[in-house]
Amino acid sequence: MSRSFTHLTLGAALGALAISVLASTLAITPARAAEDAVIIPAPVMDLKAGDGVQTAILAGGCFWGVQGVFQHTAGVLNAVSGYAGGSKATANYTMITTGATGHAETVEIKYDPKKISYGKLLQIFFSVVHDPTQLNRQGPDVGSHYRSAIFTNSDEQKKVAEAYIAQLNAAKVYKKPIVTKVGPLEAFYPAEAYHQDYLTLHPNQPYIAIHDLPKVENLKKVFAEHYTAKPTLVSQAKVTN
Repeated sequence: MSRSFTHLTLGAALGALAISVLASTLAITPARAAEDAVIIPAPVMDLKAGDGVQTAILAGGCFWGVQGVFQHTAGVLNAVSGYAGGSKATANYTMITTGATGHAETVEIKYDPKKISYGKLLQIFFSVVHDPTQLNRQGPDVGSHYRSAIFTNSDEQKKVAEAYIAQLNAAKVYKKPIVTKVGPLEAFYPAEAYHQDYLTLHPNQPYIAIHDLPKVENLKKVFAEHYTAKPTLVSQAKVTN
């Protein structure tokens, strides 16, 4: 399912507009249209702070919202929307939306480990970014390219991610088991320029207003100490990929 009006069919676009108008008419706030944050414990296991810029690669549905949340997360130096899980030849939006390329819409996060840890990024990912119990979908978006996944770049990241999933499942913080897949990153391919900084550039687009802006609000409420009002945009980031 495509989200931008550039790629939505007329019927889907009118449907999205109708939802927006209906919400306005009924005085429903955007937060009610999105999933609520789940309050979860911090991971027991985490990576050591270390030196230098570190990278986390996360997939949790439409990358617009995932990128938007982490761009408002203090300690994140850059968050780039892209594709992982498939080949370079098919790493483009038109092809991955068929669901046949093996890719997932993914965000590559560059962060300062002395300001935010890998485990804290995972806590935000599982709490406010998406619902990790939904298999091959997030909200209205359906397909394997919207799957929940953690692509790791070290054995240490893999251990932390798997231990945290086991911890959350054991604590039964969700009504259903977590379906997030953990596996090594083979390659990350940045998405097209028009996908970058999408949440900030298009705050009034119905999909963003209904499904993604509430996630940023949840970040502000649940992780206030890690929230920054000014987003770190790809177009302005000092750390490149």
